[in-house]
Amino acid sequence: MSASFSSRSRQGGRDTSVLVVVLESSETYIVVSLSTGNDTQVIYIEPTTGLLSYNGHWGHDIFRSEEEALNYITDGSRLLCKETIYARALLGYSALGSLGLLLVATELAATVPSLPGGGRVYTVTESKWIKIPLQNPQPQGKGELKNMMELAELDIDGKHFFCETRDISRPFPSRMSHQNPDDEFVWNGWFSKPFKDIGLPNHCVILLQGFAECRSLSGSGQPVGFVALLARRSRLHPGTRYLARGLNACSGTGNEVECEQIVWVAKRAEENVPFSTYVWRRGTIPIWWGAELRLTAAEAEIYVSAHDPFKGSLQYFQRLSNRYGARSSDLALVNQKKTPSVPIVCVNLLRNEPKRSEVILVNYFKKCVEFVNSTGKLRGTHIKLINYDWHATVKSRGEQQTIEGLWKLLKERTIAIGFLEGMYSPSSLHLKEFKGAVVSNDDFEGAFCLRSFQNGVIRFNCADSLDRTNAASYFGSLQVFVEQCHRLGIPLDRDAAFGFPSTNRYTDFGNYRGYTSPLPSGWEERSDAVTGKTFYIDHNTRTTTWERPCQDNTWKRFDMTFDHFKSTTVSAPINLLADLFLLAGDIHATLYTGSKAMHSQILNIFGEDAGKFKQFSVAQNVKITIQRRYKNVIVDSSRQKQLEMFLGIRLFKHLPSVAVDPLKVLSRPSGCILKPVPSIAPTANGGSGLLSFKNKDLIWVCPPAADVVEVFIYLREPCHVCQLLLTVSHGAEDASYPATVDVRTGSNLEGLKLVLEGACIPQCSNGTNLLIPLSGKIDPEDFAITGTSTRFLVEENSYLPLLYDFEELEGELNFLTRVVALTFYPAVPGRIPITLGEIEILGASLPWSNIFNNKDSGAKFVKHVSEKTQWPDTSVADSDMNGTSNPFLSDSYDDGVSAASSLNNNVPQLSQPSVVTNWFDLLTGDVESSQYLSQTEMPNAGEKIHSTSGDALDFLDNFETAPMSVAASKVYAQSQDENHEGPGRSGSTQKYINLVKSHLGSQKDKKLSFLEAMKLEIERLQLNLSAAERDRALVSISTVPATLDPNRLIQDSYMVKVCYFAKSLALLGQVAYEDKINASIGLECVDENVIDFWNSSELGRTCYGAMCEVRAEIQPPPTKASSHDSSLLLVCFQCGRKACKACCAGKGATLIKSSSYKEAKIYGGLASQSGSDFGAQRELDFYKSSTSSDEVVCKICCGEVVLHALYVDYIRVLSSLRRRNREYDAAFKALNQVIPDLKGFHGFSQGIDTGKKVLEKLLNGDESLAEFPNAGILHPVETAVGSEPIMSLIAPLGIGAHHSFWRAPTGVSTVEFSVILGNIADVSGVALLVSSCGYSSFDCPTVQIWASNKINREERSCMGKWDLQSLVSSSPQLYGPEKVGSEKSMPRHIKFLFRNSVRCRIIWIMLTLPQFGSRSLNLEEDYNLLSLDESSFPETKRRASFGGSIGSQPFIHAKRLIVFGKPLRKEIGSDTSMQTPENLKFRNLSDRSPQTNRFRVPVEAERLMDMDLVLEQYLSPNVPLIVGFRLDAFNVIKPRITHSPPSSDSSIWGSSLTCLEDRHITPAVLHIQVSAYQEPRNLYIVGEYRLPEVKAGTALYFDFPRPLQTQRLIFRLLGDVTTFADDIAEQDDSEVRFPLASGLSLSNRIKLYYHADPSELGKLASLSAV
Repeated sequence: MSASFSSRSRQGGRDTSVLVVVLESSETYIVVSLSTGNDTQVIYIEPTTGLLSYNGHWGHDIFRSEEEALNYITDGSRLLCKETIYARALLGYSALGSLGLLLVATELAATVPSLPGGGRVYTVTESKWIKIPLQNPQPQGKGELKNMMELAELDIDGKHFFCETRDISRPFPSRMSHQNPDDEFVWNGWFSKPFKDIGLPNHCVILLQGFAECRSLSGSGQPVGFVALLARRSRLHPGTRYLARGLNACSGTGNEVECEQIVWVAKRAEENVPFSTYVWRRGTIPIWWGAELRLTAAEAEIYVSAHDPFKGSLQYFQRLSNRYGARSSDLALVNQKKTPSVPIVCVNLLRNEPKRSEVILVNYFKKCVEFVNSTGKLRGTHIKLINYDWHATVKSRGEQQTIEGLWKLLKERTIAIGFLEGMYSPSSLHLKEFKGAVVSNDDFEGAFCLRSFQNGVIRFNCADSLDRTNAASYFGSLQVFVEQCHRLGIPLDRDAAFGFPSTNRYTDFGNYRGYTSPLPSGWEERSDAVTGKTFYIDHNTRTTTWERPCQDNTWKRFDMTFDHFKSTTVSAPINLLADLFLLAGDIHATLYTGSKAMHSQILNIFGEDAGKFKQFSVAQNVKITIQRRYKNVIVDSSRQKQLEMFLGIRLFKHLPSVAVDPLKVLSRPSGCILKPVPSIAPTANGGSGLLSFKNKDLIWVCPPAADVVEVFIYLREPCHVCQLLLTVSHGAEDASYPATVDVRTGSNLEGLKLVLEGACIPQCSNGTNLLIPLSGKIDPEDFAITGTSTRFLVEENSYLPLLYDFEELEGELNFLTRVVALTFYPAVPGRIPITLGEIEILGASLPWSNIFNNKDSGAKFVKHVSEKTQWPDTSVADSDMNGTSNPFLSDSYDDGVSAASSLNNNVPQLSQPSVVTNWFDLLTGDVESSQYLSQTEMPNAGEKIHSTSGDALDFLDNFETAPMSVAASKVYAQSQDENHEGPGRSGSTQKYINLVKSHLGSQKDKKLSFLEAMKLEIERLQLNLSAAERDRALVSISTVPATLDPNRLIQDSYMVKVCYFAKSLALLGQVAYEDKINASIGLECVDENVIDFWNSSELGRTCYGAMCEVRAEIQPPPTKASSHDSSLLLVCFQCGRKACKACCAGKGATLIKSSSYKEAKIYGGLASQSGSDFGAQRELDFYKSSTSSDEVVCKICCGEVVLHALYVDYIRVLSSLRRRNREYDAAFKALNQVIPDLKGFHGFSQGIDTGKKVLEKLLNGDESLAEFPNAGILHPVETAVGSEPIMSLIAPLGIGAHHSFWRAPTGVSTVEFSVILGNIADVSGVALLVSSCGYSSFDCPTVQIWASNKINREERSCMGKWDLQSLVSSSPQLYGPEKVGSEKSMPRHIKFLFRNSVRCRIIWIMLTLPQFGSRSLNLEEDYNLLSLDESSFPETKRRASFGGSIGSQPFIHAKRLIVFGKPLRKEIGSDTSMQTPENLKFRNLSDRSPQTNRFRVPVEAERLMDMDLVLEQYLSPNVPLIVGFRLDAFNVIKPRITHSPPSSDSSIWGSSLTCLEDRHITPAVLHIQVSAYQEPRNLYIVGEYRLPEVKAGTALYFDFPRPLQTQRLIFRLLGDVTTFADDIAEQDDSEVRFPLASGLSLSNRIKLYYHADPSELGKLASLSAV
């Protein structure tokens, strides 16, 4: 089961508790007990990849208490805990390669103890970054490691807040659940993603940045009311003062804050709570502008973008209008008049005096408002700009008159906008009595009844949204605060004698009509004796009325002078509010500038010590100014980087090699060793310790006679295997570790395929982690044909596919891989025993649990795959099963057995059994009531199992997915066409051949141009042809593939430029895409670009002609016919000419060609992050942000090199799309092997939920032990055509059509199922769910069951043998096809109970059809049901099978196989091989120093060639025999981003739903080839060594096959060298350079060695050791 708890707030419940436990084995657990639940969850952090692991099983990761969970983790011994960290909340987690970062809140302050309706707001007062070292050997550079350390220094304390049970990301009260926040204000979205991925979204709080506190308004010593100030910062433009100003490409402004003022009346828990809320905004000016900070100047130089300064302004105000515009339906409910428009009032506080630097912003802001209002696109919204020079007014008129002037300006607008009024009722019983809008959700009990709404918003700004903004917003909200208190009956008038009981009070709920002011003179309030309704008597006129009279003047303080306001208003509440604004101002100033707020003394103007505070603040302001200047110059770039990493943006820049979704370690328990690994320790536990992280220092010693060691690993869930991780383990002699390894993978033991042969394992120090990338099985034919081009060329040594991999080999993708077989070979057979260390298999699996439950990633995955793939009809297609349905979904079903019943018309019907009410117990043989089998376990006659109506995937319709790009749609469409072409795919191949012929014409030896070859490759990828299929097609028409390789068709110098711009396009495209996704937050839609990133729809088209002034594409003949509107012309932003779409370059070219330094800095937001230089040009070149959506550049202005770079990037994108298409095809194939009928998949979640309940009744206290994906089938089983797949036998109950079942081919009389359980367990028996066709007396099989922990059949134990032949005549439940309506009952089943439970991992079940000619069997007299001999079965007469004609062969069939019993909650026993005398003896021997050591061979000279990828070493003639070389691992990384994102992606954090990256589908591998010269000067290859991935600088030793005597050695680095990149700390993009990682240089990286006895060398030994 999964963790379950109520999301409703519970007063007086337990506080959330988080316990981080680090064991002595360095394993880390997170123990969480939520305040909203009654149980405790345990989350395991995978120590290799850092992935979070949680399965939701009681006794494994769900416990009743924290104490019980701790006992489970530590085995009852707290001595195993190395470190224990107590915390109050989880704030986020991320696995960053070699380090996991866990952020927890160790101290919290309930700054808002209780909101109306419940919900406590906590501010994080103390937090802790927990650094978890991971064993992942994936290379990471110093720059990435430095950035990770900087991220762990991000200051969280005091500046972030959250609420566990309420949504506070929207104005109070929110209609949405707390788990559906507004993304604009969520700051830990990326850091909380790992918890959402494992199905625990509530365990990581939703963190907001800003300020949240409340104060109590007291009277007579008792709280009268409360005021809370919530200020949440927007994350759309994160950053520091001089790096985040104005608008950015997300249409967000710098230092944007939404402020909310909530006032409510203090009431008892059971009483209604009146409240009101007021919301306003503050931020920098919403135009494109920036500021250049100069160290010698007092003020920064302000500049505005000269090109489209209002880009995004419209979207910004649209977001405000959507958020603050009151809905007409709500206003109608409360009889509130709908204003003609939503007012957005901008109060601009900038200096407006001549010669002031801020004047330019004032003028542009005015133009901006005029522009937005003139567009007419903000229907129902009007923007009003008020310029109020705060500093000038204070200087000329003083503070008091400045405040009065502000009130005069705000009065009319504030009253028009109003504020929200309502009441919280803890009970919904009185809702019918209230007229108004009602807000309720599952987060709280009761409901909110809203009386009036705020319609519109006031926005304050200065240059930085800091000091002036904070002061003005305080005095503006102060007037609202007074009015809120007035309407709530909280007296603030001095003549009301604050502290005395107020005549204003709320009456009962039914009479609530807003606030209650004092009654006028002569009036009296009474209640009707009959109805209890309140009425009012006017003794002056002797009349009565139901309406309450009001004499007070609302908003009266707006018209007061400052002195009048101060003298008539109680100061205590005013000062409390000022205190909140002072604190909030300091928080926002610290976040933006690194220092507290300045000029805050004016907020204390109502206090008695205002003068003293003013004198103190002058000196304080000077100090703060100096602090700000220092931090802006020195620290801001680092803080900017921290914020971006914390938000999960620009990760491709800061952490380029870090995987968004780490791979899973699938070999760890419950993975197991299928075949015992030989060991010198007789008590060794079969090698299980090789898979356990707890035995990280294990040295597994094989027998000395073992020349080859095989390890068969069963994975804990099906996956696609991506990597093999080995931990080197040996004694002092490192040669004992294997030298090579073969890897085979498969879905079962018989289906193993060789995926890697003879992979080299270098000798290295003990404990080194070696990561060996694995691809799928490569078709030998593809391997033979791809690369044919190289055979026709003489010089191939210097060939590097710098543009893209022209000859990419494609391995098979299999998401059902379950068995991995490793074969280890020693360096010298028989010399010393082979030693092994920990073995880990890493891979990517489908989200099976979520798929079956149709939720989260599983629902998205199935929806996506089903949209991309044409599902074939793979259900039971024979005529015996039609109209299938799921019995667990609804009460009405199709007549699913009509076809099956009709088939029996031609079959002689079996006579009905004489006893129809009895059945037999297979364990005892007793005849019992048939109701025990099904009737008693069926729902009662009145009970019905319901399912939710509607499509279970409807919620995904609201998920915004970018439209499929032209590239994606073409690849997808072609893949669908090929589904009908058959395996030959002749259609696509022939199309490609025709294209090649059209380019070559009659000249087969014609040399294509670079651009022609690129376009041909684009066509090939759009036809969805692999490189091997292309090469086969080219060879068939006598064309050399190498002649069409674009990598060979341009000069190196030009290729360097193309690669440089292609890299820029990849990064710019990622920036633009991230900005586009974030810009869509809060908007109904985002304008799509007229031309996409590559202008892919126009590739190959000629100019439209007509009015086009560019005419760049006029080469005849056109390769495509133009179908676009030729009247659509665009203006090039550089030359100003009109261009048709065919003559325009893609959007990427526009980004490359963006304007000047300052323009790039404004548009980039990332430009100024290189320290104190404030935007070095190299940063600007790469990180300029998006330009306007309709801005284009023509192909002539674009330039040829940029245009070619666009083609290269597009080919890389198409290649990636092809990999993804293969990935989804493999996923569909895997799903089809388990869930063949995905057309009816939408109801599976309800079916599985009900199936669990049915299974619980069926097993009567036992648990199902063999359910997919945890369980599997070890050996293939022959299956009939049209049958359900074999995996359906162990699929969760409730999946699949009710009348579908598995069956063997006719003629197969015996089948054996080898079911491996999800974990070792105590098995009690097996249940067989009978197929819908039922059994007859002739096809009832004999059932025999064995149990074992090993795959050897000879070592299994027989649990019993049962004959079911007489069941047809003795049990009506099993007789014949199911009757109509039986779908709703307990499924027909037979239980095979063992005499005693058996602890095992593998269950064998053999079904055997009866032999023809055998006699009938009497159930009660002929045999013992517990044990049957082979001779126990009498003969029976041969009959026809159900569903077949007379005389047809019977077949074996079944619906489900259910193994049941009790699982073991913890691994039993441990591997004691290290404690045996034999192993201890070996350890003692292995710790002895070897007789010979490695010593360096001196080299006379070295020469580097071919970009330092080739090293030539010259040796003297008298050097000793060379036995090998040492290689120091390269300091390079594999970037995750290599091209711009396809438009079909819909997420910033990974686009693949299977979490499989391109790097895993086609892994990059390096090889070292060693050649030697031998007399007479003949060059021969000594060996080629496949390099594993290790940490940079790791020493790897490679022995030659035999000792060498040579004077010249050549080392050549081969493989995917172009895939790697330099560490970000060493990258220099200031100039165009060769696109090859300098970290791959062989310079000073290779040392030769020979073996010698250290004692013979004496002192030279230590000097020459390698």
